[in-house]
Amino acid sequence: MNTLSLLSGASAVIGIVGDPIAQVKSPAGMTAGLMARGLNAVVVPFHVTPEDLTGFVAGISAARNLTGLIVTVPHKFAFYTLCASTSARSLLLRTVNVLRRRPDGGWHGDIFDGEGFVASLIAGGGAPAGKRVLLVGAGGAGSAIALALLEAGVAALAVHDDNPARRAALLSLLAPAANGRTCPGSADPTGFDIVVNATPAGMRADDPLPVDITRLSPAMVAADVITAPEETPFLQAARAQGCRTRTGVEMFNGVCALMLDFYTPPGHQNREA
Repeated sequence: MNTLSLLSGASAVIGIVGDPIAQVKSPAGMTAGLMARGLNAVVVPFHVTPEDLTGFVAGISAARNLTGLIVTVPHKFAFYTLCASTSARSLLLRTVNVLRRRPDGGWHGDIFDGEGFVASLIAGGGAPAGKRVLLVGAGGAGSAIALALLEAGVAALAVHDDNPARRAALLSLLAPAANGRTCPGSADPTGFDIVVNATPAGMRADDPLPVDITRLSPAMVAADVITAPEETPFLQAARAQGCRTRTGVEMFNGVCALMLDFYTPPGHQNREA
């Protein structure tokens, strides 16, 4: 059945908010996934700049049929401050990528970037347990990935970011869970088993590469969080060096499965089950 034929005035709306927004793949896939579960809901993109974010949320929250919000760059930290409650991991990292409406009208937030990323690594044969990982990017996605990698049992995690203060803040937040396994990193991937780009670098053709690709080796796994283009210059270069790769789309598929669970009400009879 055509998904559009199921939409009506009774449909719930879930917004996806970012700046930019044209690159996101959530609207079609998430709408189809929700309807496959028997949920009358549609995911709609909103292009909102950081300057307009507070006013946007205040205004759109008045819509009674707006039941959720999906958050992408650069708003994951800002949306945390707009939540009335969050998961424990979002509380630790001060970041969210999904919100759902609470019974009192407020927002409950969580973040699935880390879990989705680790699931993608495992699916590609690159289970992170016991591995040495270089993570480039200490933003919202990078923070969640860092925590999930530690929980997945990496032997060591080095974090690199062009903003030293942001990197230091993330390392400080992770310290209780890290047990000495984290340290500042650099753009040199030498000696690591897994190299992760969790920055926007690669969305544009003229972006700089996140690491020194001449120091990649065939034994490494290179992973990216960017979904468009799927084959980023970093992944192309890594593959040319003989590395196994995992794309942002593969990560996104893992995140989508978790988001669908997040937006499925408790006790709902799932058609896919």
